[in-house]
Amino acid sequence: MTKLQEWLSGGGILFAIWFYLITSKDNNDFIRDNYELILYSPIIFIILFGLYAATIVLYRVYTFNDCEEAAVELQKEIVEAKEQLVKLGFKLQEKSK
Repeated sequence: MTKLQEWLSGGGILFAIWFYLITSKDNNDFIRDNYELILYSPIIFIILFGLYAATIVLYRVYTFNDCEEAAVELQKEIVEAKEQLVKLGFKLQEKSK
């Protein structure tokens, strides 16, 4: 099962429960006492999910590690690639810094 299917299944189950609670004709005290909270709960969940997603993205960006060894290796590979291209007859223009 893919992540999309998992999310859609979970969302479908939550929607079914929410729809039942909204359209229920039962004289349940819980539903009557909390009707407005139940009615606006999808909006509240979307806002909370957005805050959660933003927090995760900001945390991952904050803890992102620099890899100096990989940067040096990449620079060496770029120099080697330029040398090989010059050997093959390509004319490369150097950018002024």
